Amino acid sequence: MCSCYGVRVSTTLTPVRVPPPARPAPRRTRVLALPEARWALASTAAFLLGLALDLGGLPWWAYGPLYALAYATGGWEPALEGLRALRGRTLDVDLLMIVAALGAAAIGQVLDGALLIVIFATSGALEALATARTADSVRGLLDLAPTTATRVTEHAEETVPTGELAVGDVLLIRPGERIGADGRVLDGASEADQATITGEPLPVPKGPGDEVFAGTLNGTGALRVRVERDPADSVIARIVTLVEEASRTKAPTQLFIEKIEQRYAVGVVIATLAVFGVPMLFGAGLTDALLRAMTFMIVASPCAVVLATMPPLLSAIANSGRHGVLVKSAVAMERLGEVDAVALDKTGTLTEGAPEVSAVRPLPGSGLTPDTLLALAAAAEHPSEHPLARAVVRAARERGLRIADARDFAAVPGRGVTAVVEGQVIGVGRAGLDLPDNGADPLEAAATVVLVTGDGVPLGTLALTDRLRPGAPATTAALTTLTGTAPVLLTGDNARAAARVAEATGLVDVRADLLPEGKVDAVRELQDAGRKVLFVGDGVNDAPALAAAHSGIAMGRAGSDLALETADAVVVRDELATVPAVVRLSRAARRLVLQNLLIAGAFITGLVLWDLLGHLPLPLGVAGHEGSTVLVGLNGLRLLRESAWRQERAPAQGTRG
Repeated sequence: MCSCYGVRVSTTLTPVRVPPPARPAPRRTRVLALPEARWALASTAAFLLGLALDLGGLPWWAYGPLYALAYATGGWEPALEGLRALRGRTLDVDLLMIVAALGAAAIGQVLDGALLIVIFATSGALEALATARTADSVRGLLDLAPTTATRVTEHAEETVPTGELAVGDVLLIRPGERIGADGRVLDGASEADQATITGEPLPVPKGPGDEVFAGTLNGTGALRVRVERDPADSVIARIVTLVEEASRTKAPTQLFIEKIEQRYAVGVVIATLAVFGVPMLFGAGLTDALLRAMTFMIVASPCAVVLATMPPLLSAIANSGRHGVLVKSAVAMERLGEVDAVALDKTGTLTEGAPEVSAVRPLPGSGLTPDTLLALAAAAEHPSEHPLARAVVRAARERGLRIADARDFAAVPGRGVTAVVEGQVIGVGRAGLDLPDNGADPLEAAATVVLVTGDGVPLGTLALTDRLRPGAPATTAALTTLTGTAPVLLTGDNARAAARVAEATGLVDVRADLLPEGKVDAVRELQDAGRKVLFVGDGVNDAPALAAAHSGIAMGRAGSDLALETADAVVVRDELATVPAVVRLSRAARRLVLQNLLIAGAFITGLVLWDLLGHLPLPLGVAGHEGSTVLVGLNGLRLLRESAWRQERAPAQGTRG
């Protein structure tokens, strides 16, 4: 790494006081915004009113039309879907339910058929609600992106729709405006509230060379920004795309059920005909045989089984999305719960990819203390906007040191910076000479070392290393508890840098100096040993390992486009503690899927045996079958609760490191 700084010139408008904006509330789909819910409510209301009139002893003409309305409002949509499927030469459970309800009405069981329609419509509304809530937490990001931006041309400024922006356009971002596209600051100084993208609670300083994101709020200064991504490829757009993809995909269990649903439905029809025809051959009455057959068709239909898998997985996706982990699909959510080994990248994953001062060492004979040396370096670096300069200034402030005013600041490419501090010319630049052993830790050989001079005389050195992410030790400990083995550290960095991070996070298996194919080989080695590996990384060099692993998670803030596209999930806020939390949530979803399948199977088996071996009243059959469908749907929606995330995340939290 090079610690030499280039010359940067900033121009800032007179600061404008901008009141802090109100955070937009997350957009949440209202139940009645869903057509399925409105039709189900209409059907339920008509049924309940008709039932009241029926039980009140009123004539048929008073309550009959209400029952008919319940049939129509609750049954028209599944009937249409069933007919469309039949036209495509397939048979689904929607059509089975409608036929069963009409059959019940045909033999005089109008009340029972209406009850079946109402419960079936309610089940469909619950499934629609679970799907809609999946994307709610992050779809609101679209509201943050402005619809227009100020584009600067050679001759003027013009207001254009953000959709018309192209890479290379220069934008003027005024104080208090939202940034119109992902780009990089060319000129100006300000700060940006980008909590919606990165989760950072405080505004982030922005100056020339800094990256900015569409939809984030500019602070008190004016910025000129060059667009670096097409609006369709912005961070916000990618996030929304990931969620939309999630709602369209199916988990392996769901796919298996859909494969057998057609055959099962045909089998139910054949069995229903047998249940109707065989008793007729032995002299049973038409009404009794038809009633038993309709009851059998209802209780044997796999509605609850079909609904058993997706609500838990979609609920888990929605909940994790609200907390900054975007899981791309139900398939990915299910696979996350299967992992039993973890491999971690170092730079940008366990560490922030940003420098921090790790050691301050005055040279013998300088007469300086570490604090004095750091204060001098910070004073000289203060006007600079280089990341290493910011790290030095930040370290001085964290120690509570006074940063003196500097004058005659100069940044010389390839040399570093100089400034006059308290009458002395202080220089800070890359150490380019052999320095005496100063008691340095051997691990500092992996650090960037800068030399501080006073009037040309060496005063001491500063070592800057990549900052460990807050919570990294607690996260590795939580992953160890989850899988039973400590994660493996895979990095392309040198062995000493890897050892420093491994020591801080409690990792033992460390593999350094790896090329991208080396990371892939390490992942495959674990998988050849029978492990299902979760790989967590962020860079282009991590993409092959993310693809090779059983499941992959990318750090979203600084993650490369390739890594984000390859991974199964993205940690938008770069909060490591969410990694074990989402694995736990996935395992909870898998447990709920199993529970739902057992509940559905038990209900179907019990009700079918009751109908075949005894006499199952149609109302009980309807209540039992559709009740089990509602039960598994509600059971799956449990993971939408905030408490579900807190319960899964709590063990992964620890002290900030």
